[in-house]
Amino acid sequence: MKRKMISLCAVAAVATMPQFAQAADPIKIGMVAESTGPNAEAGVYQSNGAKMAVEEINKAGGVLGRQLELYIEDNQSTNPGSVLALSKLTSRGDMTALIGTVRSTQIQAVSPTVKKVGLPMMIGGTDVGLTHSGNPWIFRARPNDGYSAKVIAEYGVNTLKLKKWAIVHSTDSFGNGGAKGLTASLKELGVTPVTVQGFTSNSQDMTPIVLAIKQSGADIVSTYIANSTDVAIFAKQLRQLGLTVAWVGSPSVSTDTAMKLAGDALHGAYSISDFAVGSSPEAQDYDKRYRAKYNAEPDLYSAWAYDAVQVLALGIKNSSSTKPDDIKKAIHAIKGYKGIEGTYTYDKNGDGLHGYNILKNDGGKIVFMKHIDFTPAE
Repeated sequence: MKRKMISLCAVAAVATMPQFAQAADPIKIGMVAESTGPNAEAGVYQSNGAKMAVEEINKAGGVLGRQLELYIEDNQSTNPGSVLALSKLTSRGDMTALIGTVRSTQIQAVSPTVKKVGLPMMIGGTDVGLTHSGNPWIFRARPNDGYSAKVIAEYGVNTLKLKKWAIVHSTDSFGNGGAKGLTASLKELGVTPVTVQGFTSNSQDMTPIVLAIKQSGADIVSTYIANSTDVAIFAKQLRQLGLTVAWVGSPSVSTDTAMKLAGDALHGAYSISDFAVGSSPEAQDYDKRYRAKYNAEPDLYSAWAYDAVQVLALGIKNSSSTKPDDIKKAIHAIKGYKGIEGTYTYDKNGDGLHGYNILKNDGGKIVFMKHIDFTPAE
């Protein structure tokens, strides 16, 4: 695989800060992104968000008087590709920190390497186990699925007043974990799903799943589908077979990619999302800046990567160090940082966000409904 490396900024000495005159080398951050393969569009958003954060930080003077420099390696949207991309980044020997992807299965694949090299890594994967499996170097820039399941169940049962649930999930770590968590959260509310259906990512025919939902008598379907392209296929086949049940799904339901591919098949669907333009002044301002820079609407794929860079920069700044252990401790100490995705307060496991937004696809436009937050588990 041809190495892809993007250097965003030239090294610049800070004349007004002579104490850094001998330490002007850039602070290097390595990122694994899905630049090619079936999830390449999501990878573009991730890269855009990270680049934007780096550029803004550097324009404001950098961190510790030094510029940030971002290196991006393509993982080709695969687990083996993720391991190879991370190996290329860490073998350089000059990385200060790392950024992973939103795919939980890819983070699982690289986690042993991250633990071995001992560098802090910000991730977008939401499987609970990623930050609860004894790897002290993993930090999340999104809420985990333990919170998403609670929010989906809470909204569907108590607000929409629906009790006959069908759960559809991709059979990877994200989908399996989400389905398990949602089943448990529904049980706490006295509800047992009428059917639970799993499928392999990148499937093209989901009619057997749709027919199973139809036969079950479900009045609401909830999805934990990893890929936005799969969301679109499921949405179209669901509507083509005449099912108009309510839908409350994971964040992939409201991504720009899913909405463009599915069109009106997703109209009326609800989703939980860590990023929502209407959720905070910070998100609204980010939306304006992102649109101005890229002439496109931002979504969670760009927002979490933007926050990942900002959190790493804050950890470096607060620790006054580029040593991995110092940065790790400083990130754990972050409390009340207002990011684009929400307000970050890191717990002992490396989770900084503890709730989700409810969104609705209203005729092709995403509308913020409400935010549901939970107290972080100690």
